[in-house]
Amino acid sequence: MTVRVGVVGAGMIGQDHIRRLTEVVTGATVTVVTDLDSARAAEVAATVGAAVLPSGAELINSPDVDAVLVTSWGPTHAEHVLNAIAAGKPVFCEKPLATTAEDCLRIVEAERAHGSRLVQVGFMRRFDPGYRQMKEVLAAGSLGAPLMVHCAHRNPTVPDAYHSAMAAQDTAVHEIDVLRWLLDDEIISAQVVTPRATSKRFEHLKDPQIMIFETVSGVRIDLEVFVNCQYGYDIQCEVVGEDGLVRLPDPSAVGIRTAARHATAVTQDWKVRFAEAFDTEFREWIASVTAGAEPTGPSAWDGYAATVITDAAVRSLETDGTVVSADMKPRPAFYGGAA
Repeated sequence: MTVRVGVVGAGMIGQDHIRRLTEVVTGATVTVVTDLDSARAAEVAATVGAAVLPSGAELINSPDVDAVLVTSWGPTHAEHVLNAIAAGKPVFCEKPLATTAEDCLRIVEAERAHGSRLVQVGFMRRFDPGYRQMKEVLAAGSLGAPLMVHCAHRNPTVPDAYHSAMAAQDTAVHEIDVLRWLLDDEIISAQVVTPRATSKRFEHLKDPQIMIFETVSGVRIDLEVFVNCQYGYDIQCEVVGEDGLVRLPDPSAVGIRTAARHATAVTQDWKVRFAEAFDTEFREWIASVTAGAEPTGPSAWDGYAATVITDAAVRSLETDGTVVSADMKPRPAFYGGAA
């Protein structure tokens, strides 16, 4: 079986995923593309021999589409995901699942009413080999109970359009999801404090930011978000347990000895750093669609949780570092919660 994928959104990430589905992943083909920019949709569709339709709704209901990939502007995600659920079609939605917790809950309720999982959210870090190795170590229990987590998320620079709330909504959201998964624990509060600001930022941007989270079991997480660090794209994570610690490995890179120095290159781009994770994410999604099985990746509930927690972080930033509760609804049994 070849899964016929319709892609809603032909921007940068949509184009990268179209390339991935057609050149990297087996068992998939892109059959229909749509984008608000019809000329861009036509140009991108032509590269893979896909048809173009004028709207997401028409694409989702097309008989030539078995599964839907949503890579459009964030505020449109809820509409497209809800339409895919109504059509009974598997849907992969890049983060965010929706831009409000209320819309995320609408998706959760629609999926529960459907009776089986159709939605996977694009949190690719769960598919990164390093994070998966960390998950195995933590699950084995050899480190004892986790006590603390230290993380850093650094970008060399960001564009002028990047604003302070995006540090939580677009950047830290990846740590928020992967740490909930690594620890198998829920985040219940967020606090954001701002140290001395870098002179390398745009004036409107608070950078860096230090985010502090607490989980149900009492684990404390500190996360440095520094999006103008200049030197590279650097992701760090260390979980400290009662009997030891586990650290995320840096990407493999050759060592260079020259001019009295020993150095390794620092990755400069997130697409390069997580290329393997993206590939694995889509291989596993297409495999689940092919098998007629529920997706195994991040769920609609995970998308909801991430939105609630990032909302709490933004509120803390806006209130000068107050501790803000992440007020989540009880997790339904449908998503592995208590019955």
